[in-house]
Amino acid sequence: MRNLLFKIAFVGSSFHGWQQQDNAVTVQGELRKAWTILTGENPNIIGCSRTDAGVHANEYFFSVRTESTIPVKNFPAALSSAKLPGEISVISCEEVDIDFNARFDCLKKEYVYIFENTEIPSPFNYKRALNYKYKMDVALMNEGAKHFIGEHDFSAFCASGAEVLSKVRTIYDAAVERKGDSIIFRVCGNGFLYNMVRIMAGTLLYVNNGKINVDDIPDIILSKNRSWAGITAPPDGLYLNRVYFSGEDNED
Repeated sequence: MRNLLFKIAFVGSSFHGWQQQDNAVTVQGELRKAWTILTGENPNIIGCSRTDAGVHANEYFFSVRTESTIPVKNFPAALSSAKLPGEISVISCEEVDIDFNARFDCLKKEYVYIFENTEIPSPFNYKRALNYKYKMDVALMNEGAKHFIGEHDFSAFCASGAEVLSKVRTIYDAAVERKGDSIIFRVCGNGFLYNMVRIMAGTLLYVNNGKINVDDIPDIILSKNRSWAGITAPPDGLYLNRVYFSGEDNED
C-alpha cells in the first residue's frame, strides 16, 4: 500500500465544485472515474479543500492510498490519459507517509479573487474573472483588505448553511493590487468559511463604490452579522492559488 500526493489544477466553471455528488459533475467525481479506469480501484480521494461550484484552482492537492504499482513519475500522464476532462491537469505526484492527509496536514491556503476592470469584457476572461467596468480605487480596497488580517470570528463573512463548530479563523495576509486590467485580491489564512473569500471580495467592492466605509470593516467583523458585510461575489473570479503543508518551507 502506498500513499500518493497529487498536485492538480482545474477550471472550475465546468464543475459543480470539488466534492463528489450523485447528480452533478465534480472534480473529485471525475478523478475517481479516471482512477477506476486506470487502476480498477475505487479510491478514497482526499482533497485539500472543498471548493464550491465555479471556483477554480491554480494549485490543488489530493492524497490517495493505492495498491497500484504505476511508478510515481508516470502517474500524472497515466491518470490524465484515463478519460480525465481537459479542464483538469495533473501536474505532479509524489509518495508521502502512509498517515499523510491532504486535508488535515494543510497548514494554510492562499486564494485570489480577480476583477476584470474593463469597459468591455474579454471573452477569454468569461467565467474566469468578474468584470467591473467602473473606476476601482486599489489603494482604498487594499486598506480595507488589511482589516481582515489577524484572528477573528468571521461569522459576518460566512454564508448561511455552514456546518462548523467555530467561525474563528486566522488571516496571515491580505492585499489588493492592480496588474494591467486586472484587480487582484489576495488572501492567505489557516482556513476559510463557506463563501468567506467571495464575501470579502464583495465587501471590498462595496468599499470601492462607497456603500461601505473602509473604516467600518472592523465593526462589521465584530458584529458577526452577515447582513452588515457586502455581497457574495460570483465564483467566476475565485481561485485557490497556493496550498501549504506541514514540514515545507512556508516562506514566500
